[in-house]
Amino acid sequence: MKIAVAPRIGVGGSLFTAEQWKSIGDVLHADAKIEFTTFKQLYIDIEEDHFDETKEKLVEAGLEVYPTGFFSKNLIACNFCRGAEEAGLSVALKLNEIVAGHAVPSPLKVGYAGCANATSEPLFKDIGIVKMKAGFNIYVGGEGKSIKASLAQILFENVQEIQLIPIVERLISYYQQNGKTKERYSRFVQRMTLERLKEEIIS
Repeated sequence: MKIAVAPRIGVGGSLFTAEQWKSIGDVLHADAKIEFTTFKQLYIDIEEDHFDETKEKLVEAGLEVYPTGFFSKNLIACNFCRGAEEAGLSVALKLNEIVAGHAVPSPLKVGYAGCANATSEPLFKDIGIVKMKAGFNIYVGGEGKSIKASLAQILFENVQEIQLIPIVERLISYYQQNGKTKERYSRFVQRMTLERLKEEIIS
């Protein structure tokens, strides 16, 4: 079976330690291959019978383990170059807990940037969150693939931290309930329209 592995979100970006790489190597067969995805996950093949044991070893090494396929991915965050507090590392960690690992109609990517420089490219993600001076801006419907790549459109501006988590949770659950099988989030947003989506999320 295939699993996704990622380091924990922190200042500096998606950083692996040497010990973590060793832990990954220890659970793999000698001829196993590792795929590095565009959403900062490693895909590795393991024996299904050993899943619990493998996950335990990887988690003990400080890694996170997620399902692959039609699931929401772990948060794709910036490097927090402005520091943990100013760039909102604590918020990003909370977001990661609620966005990762949900079964969805098509793989879902959520991006986070701790400032308007947006180095993690959240506007090319299905859902993008950018920390601004007055709050958080939430964007939806970005499409980074194909020759029809497009920027996400803003859905909410200056959202306060207490509102942020519930809104993102609602965006994911609404997609789960109303998205068509294999329908990309960008097409889902187009079909729903921004106006309707906003009404449904805040209702």
